[in-house]
Amino acid sequence: MTGDESAGSLLARLDAPAGEHTRFAVLADAHVSTREEGTSKLFDHTLAHLEAAVADINERDVDVVLSPGDLTKDGEPWNYDAVDGALDALEAPFFAVPGNHDVPKAGDEHDTPPVSRFAERYGPGRLPFHVEVGGLDVVGVNSAGTADRLFERHEGRVDEETNAWLAETLADADTPVVLSHHNLPPVDDQIAAHREIEPEMVEIPGMLDADPFAEALAAGGTDLLLTGHYHLPATGRYDGVREIATPATCSFPQSYLLCETTPAGTEIRLVPVADEVGLETGHHGRAGDSATSRGLTAIAAARLASFPLVSE
Repeated sequence: MTGDESAGSLLARLDAPAGEHTRFAVLADAHVSTREEGTSKLFDHTLAHLEAAVADINERDVDVVLSPGDLTKDGEPWNYDAVDGALDALEAPFFAVPGNHDVPKAGDEHDTPPVSRFAERYGPGRLPFHVEVGGLDVVGVNSAGTADRLFERHEGRVDEETNAWLAETLADADTPVVLSHHNLPPVDDQIAAHREIEPEMVEIPGMLDADPFAEALAAGGTDLLLTGHYHLPATGRYDGVREIATPATCSFPQSYLLCETTPAGTEIRLVPVADEVGLETGHHGRAGDSATSRGLTAIAAARLASFPLVSE
């Protein structure tokens, strides 16, 4: 994939992870909805976008597909069924952690499946998890909560028990890549800084008490943290940990990430799941939805214009 422009625009070139050749895709924030339409998430196109991502990934000979969550609009059983139908066509193993829209929340008007069901459908049957794929140690943690934790809010937190498990697990991992839906402070701060330009942007629920999580990642020598949540490509470094935020398949810039690890490091490329008209439609829909969506669209456009975001 190195240097292959057909694989998408270069988002990042990283020194780590480095090692055995492993190709993996990352797709986030599909927000699949089969009974709604419109909004900045383009609900009436969400399933088609996920299906397009799966079809394209199947052509890329990947070892695994990872997701930092928000697979559904709001955890509706019928939307989970639609996600399952799309993922049935995926030819590579799939491992995901839940996003704040995938887990039970107080405002749900339906029976959202428990997190244990998410773990069975989209992972090795447990959360947190650790699986070895190619030359990578893929570690997934639940920052989104459960019916007993963060039920009343959409902020994220990695709890004390998971941080302890993470420290122990990472101590035995050679090339750790960690999945979390919510972001570390440097990416959150990029969103907050844009309020100087777009002061009417609302405060988006972010990660609470991030330091213990970041400390566990750093102590374990985490090579890469993959997140989602803001629907845009971004990067930051916190306590020595490199974070790559994954764009959404649902809203502008309607993309997934194609990554390749070699002994020289890792290249990450952004692959659109819509054509030019679709991307223009996504930009128009997101920029016109609200002040917050307009601000996030501006940030996404600026990041796309600044590629690569990091080149080590």
